[in-house]
Formats: sequence, structure tokens, C-alpha cells
Amino acid sequence: MKIVIIGGTGLIGSKTAAILRQAGHDVASASPRSGVNTITGEGLKEALAGADVLIDLSNSPSFEDKAVLEFFETSGRNLRAAETEAGVRHHVALSIVGTDRTPENGYFRAKVAQEKLIAASGIPYTIVRSTQFYEFLGGIADSSVVGDTVRLSPGLFQPIAADDVASFVADAALAAPRNGIVDIAGPERAPFDEIIARYLKTVGDRRKVVRDPEARYFGGLVDEHSLVPLGDALIGRIGLDEWLRRSPGKA
Repeated sequence: MKIVIIGGTGLIGSKTAAILRQAGHDVASASPRSGVNTITGEGLKEALAGADVLIDLSNSPSFEDKAVLEFFETSGRNLRAAETEAGVRHHVALSIVGTDRTPENGYFRAKVAQEKLIAASGIPYTIVRSTQFYEFLGGIADSSVVGDTVRLSPGLFQPIAADDVASFVADAALAAPRNGIVDIAGPERAPFDEIIARYLKTVGDRRKVVRDPEARYFGGLVDEHSLVPLGDALIGRIGLDEWLRRSPGKA
């Protein structure tokens, strides 16, 4: 099976590509560095020739509200046109758990727009919505600093290892299209501030974590269930402590 991964050289893309290649599939990792640009359309026709499955892991270089919306809308339209011409039989996209529950967050609004384009494309699809990755916990802490404290919501949080995300994305690519959404999450669910505090303590970061119900998460207010699956979800194998033992200080 020929599988094209848009964003195939990134964190999740490189891991997904390795899994699929080990399983014997013909995997092409596409990115602007390889001459494939979903915004300009450059290289898309050539990259998708003969492809059975496309995995879209693309991400906007800018997180500014207008720019990120334009990125996902333009990229989505160009991918749909190229996939239709190539006869791609399954479109798999990685999205975010709760993306439709935090409308104040411009990035989440853009992901909702991307999902709508996929669902309306006429191409069989699977949208994999993931919780946040362990690999970004350090960055989340840095973005939540106010004065000399890290202020975070007590809303529930259920982060997942990138290795587990890649495994679930690979599984989705090899399965029949769901024409719907599947949620994935890590094995532990706890208040946001508690998980970040555990992470910081383990990596030797002495910053104090303060529980703040008004704290924003990349611009959006977080309630108790904003960032966790509400129903059935596929659960990863790697817990936070195990991930920290494997890669202490990684962020």
C-alpha cells in the first residue's frame, strides 16, 4: 500500500512513517523541504500519484488566529483537489480532543474548519483527535508563567506520548475509513495543574504551579472537561512516569 504522510518529517510523522515502513508499506514523507507544499500546491500531484492513503499531519507555521485559519483552509482545499485527482481512498488527519469545545482558542477554531472540509470532501476519511502530547508539557508550563509562578486551570488533563499517537495514526491509516472521529488519550487523567507540577518536579524545575480557574490555555478558558474525551476513546500504553524515565527533561 502506498501511503503519503504530509508533515512526515515532524514529531508524529517520522514515528508514524517508521511504523508503516516496518509493516512493509510504501511510505512517502512529504513536506516543503521535500518539495511538497500544501499551501501553494507545489509537488502535491506528483507526491500523491498512485497513493492509496494520505495522512495529514500538517501544521501552521503561525499560531496567529487569522493566519492559522487561512493555513488549514487553504491546505485543506489543495489536498482535497489533489486527492480527488489521484483517486486517494482514505484521508487520515490528526486533530485535537475538545477542539470544538473551546471556541475562544483561534487554533482550535481553525482545526474545526479543517475537520469540516475533510468531512465535506467526499473522500473517505478518519479524523484522529488526540489529547496534548507529553513532549509539549515543558512548553505549556513556559507559556503559562505569570510573574514567578506557573498558573494553570484545574480542568482535567489526559496527555499522551507521541509514540502512542503515532501508533494510533498508523492503525487508522491501515484500517477502513471511519467517516468520523476517533479520540485518543493517555492512560492517566488528573487536573491540569497537578500533571504539570509532577512534570516540573521530575525534571528539576522549581517553579511553583498555582491552580487558577481563570488561567487560559493558549487563549481559551478551560473547564473541567474541555481537554479530555467525553465518551469512548482509545487509550495509550505509556504513562507519564514511564515517559519521564525514558526521556527526562524532554519538552
